[in-house]
Amino acid sequence: MTLDLFDQINNAVLDLQSAQLQTYEKPLKKLAQLLQHTDLASFNDELTSDVNLESFIEESEQTGGSMVGSHRLAWPEETEKCLGLTWLLIQKFASDPDYASNFSLTFFYSGKKIITSIHTMVGQLIIPFARDYKLYVQSKGNIQTMLKAPLSRKVFIVHGHDDGAREAVARFLERIGLEAIILHEQANQGRTVIEKVEAHGNVGFAVVLLTPDDEGSIKGGKPEPRARQNVLLELGYFIGRLGRDKVCALKRGELEIPSDFAGVVWEQMDTNGGWKHSLARELEAAGHVIDWNKVMR
Repeated sequence: MTLDLFDQINNAVLDLQSAQLQTYEKPLKKLAQLLQHTDLASFNDELTSDVNLESFIEESEQTGGSMVGSHRLAWPEETEKCLGLTWLLIQKFASDPDYASNFSLTFFYSGKKIITSIHTMVGQLIIPFARDYKLYVQSKGNIQTMLKAPLSRKVFIVHGHDDGAREAVARFLERIGLEAIILHEQANQGRTVIEKVEAHGNVGFAVVLLTPDDEGSIKGGKPEPRARQNVLLELGYFIGRLGRDKVCALKRGELEIPSDFAGVVWEQMDTNGGWKHSLARELEAAGHVIDWNKVMR
């Protein structure tokens, strides 16, 4: 599942706010990296084009006297210039974390413990910046789509005992430039099956192979071909995790379809390869770029 870029920025800020002196560098660098995301480049260029960080720091350092904690930041009147200067400050902090701690002691002094001053700086400078920066970017237009993280090229294959169907789908996905994730090919690392599914479930799409591997019926009824129970469990799991638009069920042969899945479209896995076109169409609708020259090759 894709994460909104601003959610990631907010998480980095929260991690920074709760960090200790030995650990604050990592979330600080992460925050600076996220703020340099290519989708934000035009906004950053606009905010920083007319500000001079060194002049701002020099002027601010002249505001204090001999008393510790008496320095004040010399903010300009314009809100956008304040955002630009803070953006540049965060980048400077990330490149030199020792400077960040000294800066916090100079302008956000909160006692002898360095981390206390860093936390104060985060609360008074970085948290308001993250809030106002998001509002600034959003005010420039609807950018919901471009602020999504790139769609994973990994595709999870849910399968039963039909090894031929599984391999055919895996090789097709690889041919069109995607990475097939097959559970039994992944290391166990002492985990249960469902733990392995969760660990490898961070994919962009799932293909579920409904093949007649088992038989079952209502009590006293006539047994009918069914997909294996693990397949049905994982079908529901990926619909819940990814959404129905990012799950494609391929049905091979005649078998009973779960009642809760009735009415949802699945694709017939035919013998002439038409399923490849259907699967590629679903992948494209989910956001993947498909080279159609490779689909039916």
